[in-house]
Amino acid sequence: MYPYRHLFDFTREIFLNIGCPLEDAQLATQVLLEADLRGIDSHGVARLSGYVRLWEAGRINPKPTISIVHETPSTATVDGDGGLGLVVAPRAMDIAMQKAENVGTGWVSVRNSNHFGIAGYHAMQALQHDMIGMAMTNASPLVAPTHSTKRMLGTNPIAVAVPAKEQPPFVADFATASAANGKLEILQRKNEKAPLGWIQTAQGEDTDNADELKQGGSLLPLGSDLTHGSHKGYALGAIVDIFSAVLSGANYGPWVPPFVSFLAPPIDPVGKGIGHFLGAMRIDAFRPADEFKQHMDNWITSFRKADVKSGEEAVLIPGDPERIMTAIRLQKGIPLLPPVEKDLAELGKKLGVKF
Repeated sequence: MYPYRHLFDFTREIFLNIGCPLEDAQLATQVLLEADLRGIDSHGVARLSGYVRLWEAGRINPKPTISIVHETPSTATVDGDGGLGLVVAPRAMDIAMQKAENVGTGWVSVRNSNHFGIAGYHAMQALQHDMIGMAMTNASPLVAPTHSTKRMLGTNPIAVAVPAKEQPPFVADFATASAANGKLEILQRKNEKAPLGWIQTAQGEDTDNADELKQGGSLLPLGSDLTHGSHKGYALGAIVDIFSAVLSGANYGPWVPPFVSFLAPPIDPVGKGIGHFLGAMRIDAFRPADEFKQHMDNWITSFRKADVKSGEEAVLIPGDPERIMTAIRLQKGIPLLPPVEKDLAELGKKLGVKF
């Protein structure tokens, strides 16, 4: 178990050592550690060395000039200049919120960025401004469309954050694949099998081998198979890809560059980097914010009181498990698997930062 402050200071120093300005290093660290606090271990410090390797490969610009390349009063296209998505996405969300402040809603599509951490962080930026936040991103192709064996889409997450008054906010943050690739990485570190319905072999057969992607297999869309609605997960992932990349000028579908540095980006890119899509809606552009939040409280409490099946304790609201985990980990620390500890220690040694 590691105290949050220890991991925060270490991570910030790593980002500073690869050339990030202090403000960007602080922001990137905050986004990355939010994943660990919320129990999304696949997207936290376990990925830190991955960002460093991309920087070493010349695929991340530690000092990007983030710019608006096209805009209207309510929309913008942002070029991330190859920067850390952990920095580019929050800055793009700031633009979306400023536009929402001015005209009611703000929508920003981003190109030329990199992996942006958990989508929920960016959507939650809107909460303190009495706004509803949305965030999504495309990612390297690991997911086969329904009926296919070819990797065409990323795990392409969607997050929506909605404020309430007395109740905690509603925060939905989910991959449009049956499972995020990071969950497979955790299973690989634990040498455990994957649930059936997460992965298929290169021939399209079900498998529980957590290493199957390394052998040409693919992740399945949310729903796993057609009978259980995989066409809906496929459609959701496609929407994310279009909003994030086709709209912005980023790479889409099978052209999205891989997160791992040992795989080269496609030699025939159709855009720049990976893409994100951020949105903010000012609640009082629709109805008085206080009135809305009172009704969100009512919505949330009514769902909490819903009858539960035998053996279950209660109906959860999206965001509940992560909020509970955050409180626990701030008090007790953040657990790291031994392979992650070893990886961070080696990273620190290489960059002269004590782990």
